[in-house]
Amino acid sequence: MKRITALLIASIILVPANAFSQRKRSTKQPTRSTTSAKSSSVQQEGAIRVADQIKNLTRFIFLLGGVAKGIEAVDDAARRNEVSPTVLEQSKRNKDTVRSSLQSVREGLDALEIHFRTTPELQRYYIKLAGVASGAATAEDQAAANQFDRAGRSLVDVVNRLTDVLLEMR
Repeated sequence: MKRITALLIASIILVPANAFSQRKRSTKQPTRSTTSAKSSSVQQEGAIRVADQIKNLTRFIFLLGGVAKGIEAVDDAARRNEVSPTVLEQSKRNKDTVRSSLQSVREGLDALEIHFRTTPELQRYYIKLAGVASGAATAEDQAAANQFDRAGRSLVDVVNRLTDVLLEMR
């Protein structure tokens, strides 16, 4: 019994007193430097998203130019009955691919707009960004009407708006 009592006393002496005390949780407010660092990080991430959209759109517009010329040439030849059914079918598949790609472009721009609208650190840039998805929707409608050149021009306008947003963010 004496051994157990001595062991308990020794353990009480050896264990720091603060282990038994109740710890207060820190409710420290973030400092300005922490807040501005987070804001800067979010702003940089937003700028990267805008830049990625610009890269994707310019690559798409470049490819669309060649495809649109080919589609127009086939359509002209079809009006003169100078095209085989195989070529017409390939042209139809190309048109469908362009239309579905434009839908994906619009969806990506919708997501970008939502991200900027719902992220407090990026909301001040949303005003310039708002409407880029509708520009892509216009291009999508133009492609549905077989106006692929006009669709490409509408996307160039979208790229210009995205570039303006990017310039404002720097």
